[in-house]
Amino acid sequence: MSLMPVSEALSRLLADAPALETEPVALSAANGRVLAEDLVSTRTQPPFAASAMDGYAVRHADLQGDAPQLKVIGAAPAGHAFDGAIGAGEALRIFTGAPLPAGADTIVIQEDVSVDGDRISINEIPKAGLYVRPAGLDFAEGQTLIFAGQRLCYRDLALAAAMNHATLPVRRRPQVAILATGDELVRPGEVPAPDQIIASNHAGVAALVEDCGGEALDLGISRDDAIEMAAHVARAIEAEADVLITLGGASVGDHDLVQGVLGEAGMDLAFWRIAMRPGKPLMAGHLGRMKVLGLPGNPVSSLVCSLLFLKPLLAHMLGQKIHSDEHVATLTADLPENDRRQDYVRATLDRQSDGSLQVAPFAKQDSSMLALLAQSGALIIRPPHAPAAKAGETVPVLVL
Repeated sequence: MSLMPVSEALSRLLADAPALETEPVALSAANGRVLAEDLVSTRTQPPFAASAMDGYAVRHADLQGDAPQLKVIGAAPAGHAFDGAIGAGEALRIFTGAPLPAGADTIVIQEDVSVDGDRISINEIPKAGLYVRPAGLDFAEGQTLIFAGQRLCYRDLALAAAMNHATLPVRRRPQVAILATGDELVRPGEVPAPDQIIASNHAGVAALVEDCGGEALDLGISRDDAIEMAAHVARAIEAEADVLITLGGASVGDHDLVQGVLGEAGMDLAFWRIAMRPGKPLMAGHLGRMKVLGLPGNPVSSLVCSLLFLKPLLAHMLGQKIHSDEHVATLTADLPENDRRQDYVRATLDRQSDGSLQVAPFAKQDSSMLALLAQSGALIIRPPHAPAAKAGETVPVLVL
């Protein structure tokens, strides 16, 4: 069976992946959610010309000569507009955020004023219009300020609040069920038998799901038993998961049961076996409305495949643009020519003072070595049949 190119596999994975439904959430619960519709301001900010400092609202035309004197006719704290107007030779005590009174056009800060009863002397003449925030300085009613597909953060939520939105339309979080498989696996914290290892893939994949705005449902570990595995798959269906991730067991060995179990459950297989390293035995399909992604069992393979396939799948379902983290970097060591698979080579990443990137590939690239992945700043992308590359040449990299 021929191996499918990475780009084709990703295109086919995304082709029939629907965007998730929209739901309203309270502003206070929207952090990290993905906006489903453009957000339009319902008001102008500030809604009136306002003082930017504590001081005195004056007419700049009255600030002539040395230490001009003005009569203070009232005060305007924030939230309490002055009802009257400022006439010739008059000033209004004003505080930050208060509306500028009619007739005034400039603020004199309190540090530049000497006070004598109800009269002030101006010791430092400001420029006309200084410390006045005009109406609409920040934004105007009807202006679109936050756009669909934006993952909302603290800055967006502060802006949405200023726009007077108490609830926001967001995409429903994708529910991702994760099933590890294999007799050799035990949970972290358990004592493995001499022929067992600690399961790690599910922890990394679950964290990536949450980083992408999804919710991870841990189905646990299925032994290499078709009946037990089918029961776990049934749990994902009952939970109405949007995506089912299986870890390991997707090949065709005697103990690789995942494809058969999913096929019995009704999965339509979209593709299997990708021209990439690590991660060749990757499988994709759908089981009813649920997308299925079968990741390799080797830890590095499963996480690299998650970056390349699961991350863009979740972005697509959330209505986000799929941004590439691909950059160009300079090699610090030679790389051999490549075979028919696209390689993702773990490497350290250094940013130089001029902003350029340098990558140093690790000598060992075994797909079981998580420690090297944890130390990596990038994956060097080696296209199929790429010629040998010398130190000093530039190569494409996926920045982690």
